[in-house]
Amino acid sequence: GALDKARCCETMADAFTVRTRKFMTNRLLARKQMVVDVIHPQKPCPSRETLQSKLAGLYNVSDSKSISLFGFKQVFGGGRSTGFALIYDNAAAFKKFEPKYRRVRNGEKGKDKVSRQQRKERKNKAKKIRGTKDIKSIRASKRQQK
Repeated sequence: GALDKARCCETMADAFTVRTRKFMTNRLLARKQMVVDVIHPQKPCPSRETLQSKLAGLYNVSDSKSISLFGFKQVFGGGRSTGFALIYDNAAAFKKFEPKYRRVRNGEKGKDKVSRQQRKERKNKAKKIRGTKDIKSIRASKRQQK
C-alpha cells in the first residue's frame, strides 16, 4: 500500500540486507516507525549498532543514537530476523518519549544502584529515629566518623 516502503542495501563485507515495511510517520510522537526485516544468510543477526548505522544511512539520520531497535526475532530456519525500529526526529524527542529501559539499552547511563544491604541498613536505622533532634545527632555522628 501507500504506507509500505521497502529499502534495501547490501555490501559484501556485511553480507546482510535491511528492508523496512509498514513504514509510518508518527507526528505526535515525533518519529518514524517501521518493521525491519534483516536478511542474513548463514550468519547471525548483525549487532544493534550495525543496524542503527545502516538505518541512519537509509533514512538520512544525523544521530544514530535517536534510533531505537527492539523486538528482534529470528525466523525459524535462520537467515532472517524481524524487529521494530523507531527513528526519532531528534535526541530530545527520543529522551521524552522512549521508555527508560530502551534508553538504557541504547547506551544511556542508568542510575547507580545502592546495594540491597545498604538499603536495608538505612531503613532499619531510620526506624529507630523519631523526631528532628535524633536526626541532627545522627548527622553529627556521621560527620565525626568521616
